[in-house]
Amino acid sequence: MSGISKGGKKDTKMRIRAFPITMDEKYVNNIWALLKNAIQEIQKKNNSGLSFEELYRNAYTMVLHKHGEKLYTGLREVVTEHLINKVRVEVVDALRNNFLQVLNSAWNDHQTSMVMIRDILMYMDRVYVQQNNVENVYNLGLMIFRDQIIRFPLVHSHLRDTLLTMVAKERKGEVVDRGSVKNACKMLMILGIDSRSVYEEDFEKPFLIQSAEFYRLESEKFLAENSASVYIKKVEARILEEAERATHYLDKSTEEPIVKVLEDELIRKHMKTIVEMENSGVVHMLKNNKSEDLACMYKLFCRVPDGLRTMCDCISAYLREQGKALVTEDDNGTNAITFIQSLLDLKDRFDHFLHESFSNDRLFKQMISSDFEHFINLNPRSPEYLSLFIDDRLRKGVKGMSEQEIENVLDKSMVLFRFLQEKDVFERYYKQHLAKRLLLNKSVSDDSEKNMISKLKTECGCQFTSKLEGMFKDMTVSNTIMEEFKHHLQQSVTNLNGVELYVRVLTTGFWPFQSSLSKCNMPSAPNMAFEAFRRFYLGKHSGRQLSLQPQHGSADLHATFFGIKRANTGPMDLVDEGAASSSGKSLRRHIIQVSTYHMVILMLFNKKESWSYDEIKNETDIPERDLMRALQSLALGKITQRVLSKDPKTKDIEASHMFTVNDQFTSKLFRVKIQSVATKGDTEPERNETRNKVDEDRKHEIEAAIVRIMKARKRLQHNVLVAEVTEQLKARFLPSPVVIKKRIEGLIEREYLSRTAEDRKIYTYVA
Repeated sequence: MSGISKGGKKDTKMRIRAFPITMDEKYVNNIWALLKNAIQEIQKKNNSGLSFEELYRNAYTMVLHKHGEKLYTGLREVVTEHLINKVRVEVVDALRNNFLQVLNSAWNDHQTSMVMIRDILMYMDRVYVQQNNVENVYNLGLMIFRDQIIRFPLVHSHLRDTLLTMVAKERKGEVVDRGSVKNACKMLMILGIDSRSVYEEDFEKPFLIQSAEFYRLESEKFLAENSASVYIKKVEARILEEAERATHYLDKSTEEPIVKVLEDELIRKHMKTIVEMENSGVVHMLKNNKSEDLACMYKLFCRVPDGLRTMCDCISAYLREQGKALVTEDDNGTNAITFIQSLLDLKDRFDHFLHESFSNDRLFKQMISSDFEHFINLNPRSPEYLSLFIDDRLRKGVKGMSEQEIENVLDKSMVLFRFLQEKDVFERYYKQHLAKRLLLNKSVSDDSEKNMISKLKTECGCQFTSKLEGMFKDMTVSNTIMEEFKHHLQQSVTNLNGVELYVRVLTTGFWPFQSSLSKCNMPSAPNMAFEAFRRFYLGKHSGRQLSLQPQHGSADLHATFFGIKRANTGPMDLVDEGAASSSGKSLRRHIIQVSTYHMVILMLFNKKESWSYDEIKNETDIPERDLMRALQSLALGKITQRVLSKDPKTKDIEASHMFTVNDQFTSKLFRVKIQSVATKGDTEPERNETRNKVDEDRKHEIEAAIVRIMKARKRLQHNVLVAEVTEQLKARFLPSPVVIKKRIEGLIEREYLSRTAEDRKIYTYVA
């Protein structure tokens, strides 16, 4: 220490100097003899008479005087000699009796003695060991014990075999001394000195090899004797058992590799066998709704690579088979409601498995969606059937369904809608069905209708639903127009000859009807009433055209039935409620609710009592298909709705067949509704007509997409253009590359695009 005094004089430096004495060889040997004796006494557990302070000083002196190497080498020899001559002999003698206990006792004694020796030689640890980069005293003792005791061939093999035998016994259900195994494993871990090498080499590797063989044989036995459900439960139990064993008396680090062995032997190598087991595999579980077993299998299979994929492939094959069976048309025709309900039930069932058994796994979710998309598009009528199903649910008179239940059904229907590739076909059918519901006042509620349109808008955008929304707007505007018309009639004192007229004015572009005038000779009274409305409407809106659409109208007729065949038969009155005489007790009055075509036919019977099919056809000019349906529902429908009689009484209608008023008609109801012949789905000609309209619309959409893309990109290769058009349009339909090519050629002819001179497969946009 140095410093400067106040007077400016320097302080003298103080230094601690080493011992001035030099140690001769004899003195060093004497000190070592003392230390050697002390080490041996410690090993014999006779350490009570030793002075640890004196021993520490002696060791300190040797190291200080550069005799650390002698001390370190001497220590190694003494410890080695003790372990070879005493400890090893005792352990080898115990090979057949209490081996693990004797080994554990020797190990504990060695550890205790090495701790004491380390304390004496602490200075050597701090100086000599660090300077010479050798193992410290305690670790040196561990290494000697490892090499001379544990790695001694007899002990080495016997220790490994003993541990493996005990584990094998416990696997078979026998009780073993877990404590001894735990101590042995702990010893092997400590002997690794900051690594797992000793434990791994001497125990873990052979343990894993033995386990793999054990479980290979067990898996074969399990599979031969048990069902898939029992097998996966046994596998689960074995995995828990091995994990618990590793945690409790092997080393915790063994848990992962031993569980990997089990996963490999019990699951990965038998995945396909398990999932495809007859009468118990995945298909059996799905058929019998065994959600818990599927969940158990899912938990096991997600442990191994490709496990879930194997499971998924098997489920997918079953789902596709089920779906294909549902969408295949049978010979008797398919009921659209049953068709879609079956698909919804199948979707619900697999969604239940997805939530309950597969933890909403993305792989399974994608598989279910992909499979549904595959088989729902196998049937080209799926869009039509889905629209019919929604139509059925949104019509009035759906029994036992609350608004919330209807909402849930619509949500599920939207899931199926997403799977449709031909969404434009669905749109056309939906538009037709919505039009009928609105015009016939059949909607269960405007809220439900608008809710459905909102769902479609969210899914496909406003372009998809703009016309549907326009239809609703027309209905609202029509109500206002009719209020104005009634007010006009009152002011102008116009007589409509007893006809109460209600007209809905529909915008041509929104509604799925032909704007051309439909053929139909209207009776004079309704016709005059309509002409009065036409004059009123065109007077308010110049430049517009009105065309009557009788196929979508309806009427209420006041009818009187006389009950018995009259001698001087006169025509039956179907217009004026008061016109019929009340002669006879059997006279019955009803209001008959019919379509416009029904009204036109029935009012013919005010002119004469009997008409043939040909006469009706020529008189009314109703299209043949519609006329046939109308007569079927009037003369061949339900008994309580047959207001006409047919001669002869056959189901078919031919040109010469005669029709008369059914005076015997009776009904408990005053207001009788004549149901049109049920047509769940279009007939083949109607379907072809719809398909042709869809194809025509698609041409324009494809051309618009091509022009949009080319306008933005200016120059594109054929395949790239086809891919981009497909990508743009796939939300509505999947265009065929052949059709796209034809549309490209059409645009080239009309000079929207041109081919490049150097490569005919490259197109450029013509501004």
